[in-house]
Amino acid sequence: MVQYLTVERRDLDGFEGLQQAVQGTHFDIVQLGRGKLHGHVSYLGIDEFTLSVNAFSTGICAQRISADEKVLVGMLLSAADRVSQWSFDMVPGDIVVIPPVTEHHAAHFGASSYACIRVDPNELGSVFAGDPSLSDPANWQQNNRYRAHSDVGTVAVGALSLLAEHLARLKGALSDELAEFWKRTIVECMAVTMRGSLPPDKSGHLPSAMKLVRLVEDYLEMRGDRPLHISEICSRLHLSRRSLHRAFHEIFGIGPVTFLRQKRLCAVHSILKDNSPGTTTVGEVAMRQGFIELGRFSHDYRIMFGEYPSQTLAGQASGASPRFDASMVAASASMQLQ
Repeated sequence: MVQYLTVERRDLDGFEGLQQAVQGTHFDIVQLGRGKLHGHVSYLGIDEFTLSVNAFSTGICAQRISADEKVLVGMLLSAADRVSQWSFDMVPGDIVVIPPVTEHHAAHFGASSYACIRVDPNELGSVFAGDPSLSDPANWQQNNRYRAHSDVGTVAVGALSLLAEHLARLKGALSDELAEFWKRTIVECMAVTMRGSLPPDKSGHLPSAMKLVRLVEDYLEMRGDRPLHISEICSRLHLSRRSLHRAFHEIFGIGPVTFLRQKRLCAVHSILKDNSPGTTTVGEVAMRQGFIELGRFSHDYRIMFGEYPSQTLAGQASGASPRFDASMVAASASMQLQ
């Protein structure tokens, strides 16, 4: 019998492309950094087994909805700035485990790249065979972060980056034996870091800050796409502005007012991208999202996305933004697979 290695790569032209950054699951994305987001999303599949590799050029906040029944195992490959997963800061080589039907919260404060595998919980025993702890499904029921030892993490990042490049050139039919070999080689890049991980530290964000931010995000989701004022959030959730400001700076590095504004700008961008000049106008969309000063809105929009809102609506790309070079976030790719 044979199995098929499939390869799909999509260049990113805006943050919306990261909503399906991991094949089979969905992320809500808010752009945090300035400038038009470029990068790529790549899927390498061997039948039901999938490795997703993503690189992007500016900061984002990502939230995974809780409907996915698979386990996600992700490795940070590179980061130009701070990266946090749940309540912990990450460095390249670190591993994060997201259990089934669990929400996930991540913030990337600059250009980053990462790899992720998506595993059926019933297959954990075979996928991680040979390691009693990792092959036990009971150990995958909680959010977890594995801190990479510096030497091990560097080797694992380089090996996984090189492996993804190699497999991208091999697409087509594979024998069962070869398919199994490549699956296990991918998994081993993750497992070696997990087995040799450093003890967990206690220097993560205050749990209360993350809990407060999640309360706000849940309220935003419940209220849908309509614009919200910060005073409404404080009133409905019985929070002080000071507490809210401190928590958002702790998690996102920006205040809640700035976060809400950027979230509304992202909503405008998505609506304009999905429409055409014959179906709506920039002014109508901006007003629905609470932007009254259209001159200032247009200025802030261009700073945020590298193009004017009229260009997004017309489907025109701005020539002012340079193409994102993914090699700058994969500096370890030249290392040899051990």
